[in-house]
Amino acid sequence: MRNENSMTNPIYDQIGLNYSKYRKADRRIVQMIINYLDVPVNGIIGDVGAGTGNYSQAIAEEGYKIKCIEPSGVMLSQKKMHQNIKWIIGDAEKIPLETKSMDAVMAILAFHHFYHPEKAIEEMARVSKGNIVLFTFDPREVDTPWIADYFPEVWEEAFAFFSPLSEIKKQIESVTDKKVTSHVFELPHDLTDYFAAAGWRRPEMYLDPIVRSCMSAFAVVNQNKIEQSVKNLKQDLESGHWENQYGYLNTQESFDAGYRFIVSS
Repeated sequence: MRNENSMTNPIYDQIGLNYSKYRKADRRIVQMIINYLDVPVNGIIGDVGAGTGNYSQAIAEEGYKIKCIEPSGVMLSQKKMHQNIKWIIGDAEKIPLETKSMDAVMAILAFHHFYHPEKAIEEMARVSKGNIVLFTFDPREVDTPWIADYFPEVWEEAFAFFSPLSEIKKQIESVTDKKVTSHVFELPHDLTDYFAAAGWRRPEMYLDPIVRSCMSAFAVVNQNKIEQSVKNLKQDLESGHWENQYGYLNTQESFDAGYRFIVSS
């Protein structure tokens, strides 16, 4: 991941400090992952950049065997334990698994942390006999949301931090010669996984510094600017201005914030 020597991204260690508390696998995302992996129960799945294994644990509980690949010591210190999970220290760019040893491979909100995306794709294709499933984010896919109004630095940084879907798809197609598709995932209003846009209908979420610390999009920008933005949001929530401007969102059950599944099958 993003360090020339070990591939480990230091941002991953920062967001990992409270990861297990606020980054809980959402059941709807779990079901979509299982659908897109398309392997039989008892199949072996590689989870590349597994983090604490929040999604691996949920999928393991459905009867699948998971091999979690993770380089961050902070993440590994919070790793989920399950009889169907095996933890392996390693990088996405050099996956310590044998060729074609996995029935399918996934990377869930991890692709943007990979230091060499092309090499990571090559490695995922090497170890997988079946599908490759990525869950990622692309701000280019949607209109600017209210979060960008309050945290413009976060939104701007997202364009550099997250690769365009079209680019990722081309990279996968060039390596695998398989069909690659992208699929919209609209965020439910009650997500249990607190990634960057999870609070689209819960703006008070962003007032909590611990919650923000678990979001990589917030961790990579100037924290002084974030603090000022938080003050502005707090004032607007207390005055009712946010409600006047964006209260219409409270009538929506889901929201397209730019999150997508990419599937090579």
